[in-house]
Amino acid sequence: MSGTAHGPVVQADSVGDVHFHASRGEPPIPYQLPPAPRLFTSRHRELAALDGWLATEEAPVVVVSGPGGVGKTSLASRWLHANRSRFPDGQLYVDLAAHPADGPATPEAVLEWFLVALGVPAAEVPPGLARRQAAFRSATADRAVALMLDNAVSAAQVRPLLPTSARSAVVVTSRWRLGGLAVDGARFVEVESFDESASLELLARAVGPRVASEPDAARELARLCAGLPIALSVIGARLSTRPQRSLSKEVGSLRAERLAALTLGEVSVEAVLDLSYSDLPPDHARVYRLCAVHPGAFFGVEAAAAAAGEPAPLVEPVLEHLVEKNLLTEVGDERFRFHDLLKLHARHHADRASPAERDAALRRVVEWYLDRLVDADLALRPTRHRVGPRYRDRRSPFRERQDALAWLERERSNLREACRAAAALDLDDVVWQFCEAMWGFFLHARHYDDWFAVHELGVPAAVRSGHRAAEAKLRAQLAYTYGVLRRFPEAEREGARALDIAEVDGDRQGVAVALTELGGVAQGTGDLERALDHLTRAREIRRHIGPPRAEALCTRRVGEVLAQLGRDDEALAELHAAAEAMGRFGDHTGRARCLMSAGAVEARRGEVAVAEARLSTALDLLRRAGSPHYEAEALVLSGEVAEARGDLPAARERYAEARRLFAHVGNPRAAAIGAELARLDP
Repeated sequence: MSGTAHGPVVQADSVGDVHFHASRGEPPIPYQLPPAPRLFTSRHRELAALDGWLATEEAPVVVVSGPGGVGKTSLASRWLHANRSRFPDGQLYVDLAAHPADGPATPEAVLEWFLVALGVPAAEVPPGLARRQAAFRSATADRAVALMLDNAVSAAQVRPLLPTSARSAVVVTSRWRLGGLAVDGARFVEVESFDESASLELLARAVGPRVASEPDAARELARLCAGLPIALSVIGARLSTRPQRSLSKEVGSLRAERLAALTLGEVSVEAVLDLSYSDLPPDHARVYRLCAVHPGAFFGVEAAAAAAGEPAPLVEPVLEHLVEKNLLTEVGDERFRFHDLLKLHARHHADRASPAERDAALRRVVEWYLDRLVDADLALRPTRHRVGPRYRDRRSPFRERQDALAWLERERSNLREACRAAAALDLDDVVWQFCEAMWGFFLHARHYDDWFAVHELGVPAAVRSGHRAAEAKLRAQLAYTYGVLRRFPEAEREGARALDIAEVDGDRQGVAVALTELGGVAQGTGDLERALDHLTRAREIRRHIGPPRAEALCTRRVGEVLAQLGRDDEALAELHAAAEAMGRFGDHTGRARCLMSAGAVEARRGEVAVAEARLSTALDLLRRAGSPHYEAEALVLSGEVAEARGDLPAARERYAEARRLFAHVGNPRAAAIGAELARLDP
């Protein structure tokens, strides 16, 4: 009997014996996916991307990556379950087991499991990777199958498992980014932590109405879990088994022992994070630990190198490895951050490894920021007198003022936190130097909250250090700031204390600084004769001890007081002399301020065209210098001139821009300018 037969066959020729033959039958259809997650939440962006690739591409290969516990497997499983009908020939699943005791699963072993699942008898599975790979491609050539390759550790582990059918799809999950699969046409989905809304939705699904009844506590739980789905799931599961426990009570427990509290039965967030940490080479694990002591939310390569105490060229590839393993997130060009719980995890390991090494790393980072801050301050104000020892014989690496300002703005929060970290380490001499070095940046950007935050630490630190010149300088800086905010009693107190210290110590430099700031206080309170006396005395000292720019600054202030006294000709003479001097020194901001004051006098005298020309020049200088505070002041003056000549649309436009700039730097004058705008509204 020849040909192909299905089902039982009877041999009926010359019947001596009867033989029954059973065919192999239809091949089985495997459905190996783990159950779809019951509390799946959000991920609309990721699901839309997966749907789009499935609809437009043949045999899509997608890598779903992210840190441990972020929900990669849940996302892949949910999507494949939702698209089961697209793969009628089955769905294959394997946990590639990146972290078992005997190492990751080999492609050779996985192909044997897949071939058996697709109906190949175990005895007929060929030996060797190449032969099994060929058999797998043949078995899947005409089938529409989906593969979920969970917990992959490398592109080399995945590549032999890719089917040949154009109707198939492969979803790979990994803590690594597996960029090598890009050459195979893979698409990439990076799974991030939940935002607050998605976190609350997941908690509500697990806990029910308690989330709505305790909204503040629920939001705090979401914050403490840092949006990490596994952490939220642990909290939700624990609360669901204890219906009488309040969310507020859970918040208290989580605050007290954050990582330790994120454990339920066999599920531990810390253990999940430990899996990735345990795979790191020793030098990479050290960088991971020590970068976590960085006091701010973001850091660059050089700051990381300071923490590690290694050259930046050696640390940069380690950071790239940590990004590839999703233990760090790259947030910009050579800018990195930790997920909140990963940072806490890394800090715990730093604490356990060596507290002394941890503290030394933090000190290196703090001092690196201080040195860099000094460099930036030198670029902004190269001639200003300083008392900090780090300024001696130092050249700034910043070629342009704008580069220094850009760095200062980018690192603003890190500088503030580095100063706080120095205070926590009792580095008093470092803390007060932060305050002195931030003066130039403050004058340009006017971040008042930062300014007061560091001076609350810096002045006591200077006192404890016994550095009286530093104390006097910081108090004079505070006097200026309080005066700008019209908090004159506090300004007078700080200025008087600075003057007293300088006079007792015979510090003529300190006396000149204190007199200048006290002159500003007297000017603000309307005591113009006293202001003129203070500023004239300060200028006389400057003529003898310098620097020349400080003398020009006093000259401008003298001119402004004379203008308030109605002595316009004298005022303009002083202001023009100051503007000329600032121009010689290359101080464009200082020159612009002189022009602004002169323009205000000329506008009051009815010389509107001259005033507008001066203010236009001042605005151009300030915009090029990147001085938003002074630019806002110039816009206010320009708006007043426009209003005086009846051009209300121009006045409104300039006031509105001034208000925006003042609000941006936290200056309370924004409200007053808003009132001016309301007055001009038709």
